[in-house]
Amino acid sequence: MRNITLSITEETKSKMESHPEVRWSNAVRVIIERKLHDFEVTEALAQKSRLTEKDVKMLSKKVNRAMGKHAKRLLNEGYS
Repeated sequence: MRNITLSITEETKSKMESHPEVRWSNAVRVIIERKLHDFEVTEALAQKSRLTEKDVKMLSKKVNRAMGKHAKRLLNEGYS
């Protein structure tokens, strides 16, 4: 197995040290493996897709706009 080196802030290091029960190396490895799996799934879906880059940008704008409206509604409900 290979080793990698990460840079973290002193604050993060301090917080990590307050949880000695966690094997941080394993936790980071799992996170990296999950992210790589997400990329593999995304790439597999993209290969099968018939969407063009223009289609993807248009959908992205629509999703972002809809999420913004939804977030505003949620925030407004919180202040009612």
